[in-house]
Amino acid sequence: MSREPRHTRTDHGGAAGSQDLATGPQSGPDPHRWKALILLVAAFFMVIVDSQIVMLALPAIETELEFSAGGVAWVMSAYLLSFGGLLMFGGRTADLLGGRRMFLIGTAVFGIASVLCGLAWTDEVLIVARVLQGVAAAVMTPTAMAVLMHSFEEGPERNKALGIWTGVGAFGATAALLIGGPITDGLGWEWIFYINVPVVAAVLVFGPRLLKETPVRPGRKNFDPAGAISITAAIALLVYAVSEAPIVGWGSGRTIGLLIASAVLLVLFTVIENRSKAPLVPLRIFRSATVVGGNILMIIVAMSVYGGALITSLYAQQVLGYSAVKFGLSTAIYAAMSIIGANVSARLVAKVGYKPIAVVGMALLSGGLLLLTQIDPNGGYWTDLFFGLVIFGSGIGSTNVAAAVASLTGAKPEESGLVSGINNAVFQIGAALGIAISSSVAFAFTDGTSAQALTDGFSAGFLTTAIYALVGLVVALGLLLVRKPAQPVVAEGGAAAPVEAPAKAQVPVGH
Repeated sequence: MSREPRHTRTDHGGAAGSQDLATGPQSGPDPHRWKALILLVAAFFMVIVDSQIVMLALPAIETELEFSAGGVAWVMSAYLLSFGGLLMFGGRTADLLGGRRMFLIGTAVFGIASVLCGLAWTDEVLIVARVLQGVAAAVMTPTAMAVLMHSFEEGPERNKALGIWTGVGAFGATAALLIGGPITDGLGWEWIFYINVPVVAAVLVFGPRLLKETPVRPGRKNFDPAGAISITAAIALLVYAVSEAPIVGWGSGRTIGLLIASAVLLVLFTVIENRSKAPLVPLRIFRSATVVGGNILMIIVAMSVYGGALITSLYAQQVLGYSAVKFGLSTAIYAAMSIIGANVSARLVAKVGYKPIAVVGMALLSGGLLLLTQIDPNGGYWTDLFFGLVIFGSGIGSTNVAAAVASLTGAKPEESGLVSGINNAVFQIGAALGIAISSSVAFAFTDGTSAQALTDGFSAGFLTTAIYALVGLVVALGLLLVRKPAQPVVAEGGAAAPVEAPAKAQVPVGH
């Protein structure tokens, strides 16, 4: 007589290790799924906000903690690098240890790091705390998506949940500019970190009861730490080299040495992944033209968005004389258009596919940034910023959705989590690179401290971000030429949508 299969435990209090590997949610809807979604998107919003909220507080932080010239930018870069560099590693913890378990652990660490940021008594302490925040965020984001996917059955409900996730992600990056200024001016820069504590507390109190544990892969646990360390170090050295180049010189031995070291570590990462029995990133994933094109598009989108946002903030505060509060409020249109762009695109992508959305989105992004290059030292919000921000903001949401869907098109179901982690990782890496390169160019083209000199530098910075976006437009047009069978895919920050596939195309179900 055949042995009856062991049932997978799916109760809300079960241990992660008691589950078998599964490919989707258990039969029957999770009764707590919508309450769980509130917790998940609240945590995701907190993670995204923390990548930009410090932007308006940098002058106050620089003065109080006595950062060296240019060193304060690492308050942002430290978070983005540790976040982006370890996202794939964080996603793997969901597969090996359980999504809910790791999400709650990551959230707890994020809360501790946030308090440490607020209490930071030296610049070194703040940088270390920001790194710790980034590590926690790298665990929280992919594990939250894993829990979301396991809580909602495939179909309209899951698409609706992902649409909410998409909107929150698109709004989080811009909402930071709305709330960062008032908090900094009203309560002090420390409170941009302390506001995370109530969200963390809510997740830790209600999460164990409302969140559903995800399946865990049986067998030996292999996290590929060598791969995670080598790729993170390679990215950190690259961004550091770009950030310091305007000060020490692009042709200096220091800059060249750092770039060579970054390249060597990248090659080492490739060798490690190629030989590993359980690689962090199986290299076969990059055989897909759409996966590669989508991720290239995503990194360019992040470079454009974060580079453009930083230069806008600097121009408004240093040339137009805006306070942090006034600038934050002036970005409301930018945030609103980003949300509209994301929601409209999330609906259209199911009807027309991601490719036309990618082309239109990149055209809007590049057009808005080109318009912003026309800033004037004697200008104002309505004449120099408003229309550029409207067009730029419209492109942000649509390009984010299109790039996320493109990067997952053609991925095997059992690899969708990994490919989603890569997609989120390249976004954070692109953000760090965009900030470093755009600020470096602006610094290099600024000759003096007058309003005209500063405007010249910021105009060059905007032009740099516009060039990123124009390259992205070329990539988007290239995606139109790709003809590849596909299946429904899902992405963090994107929408779940069935993209075009020939009638005979079949979804791959195994290695």
